[in-house]
Amino acid sequence: MIEWFTWLQVGVAVVAGLLCVVLGFAGKRPNDITLGAAVLVELLLIAQLVVAIIAPEVGNPPTGNLAEFYVYLISAIILVPAAIFWALIERNRWSTVVLGVACLAIAVMVYRMFQIWSVQTA
Repeated sequence: MIEWFTWLQVGVAVVAGLLCVVLGFAGKRPNDITLGAAVLVELLLIAQLVVAIIAPEVGNPPTGNLAEFYVYLISAIILVPAAIFWALIERNRWSTVVLGVACLAIAVMVYRMFQIWSVQTA
């Protein structure tokens, strides 16, 4: 993983999560802003997948368990579309809160992936 990209992902996911949670508690239904924030988090996760595939080949291997890393990454990639699907099917304020909670969970998962990649020893 690339450290600056990790912190960018965590920052974007936290901002998107807080935005969605605040708007949800304010009574807003899912809209272009909340869905767009979640889509941005998803695009960054897909970019992370590409980085994770290429990084070991160019001399940046993980120090932790690679299988555990990919379980986190694939789970995170699946979580955002599931939350977006929920928000589009059930359009109420709680769907916006669910989007926010999903984005905040992604922030934690990306931080854990960084630990597995660069701190944890196998």
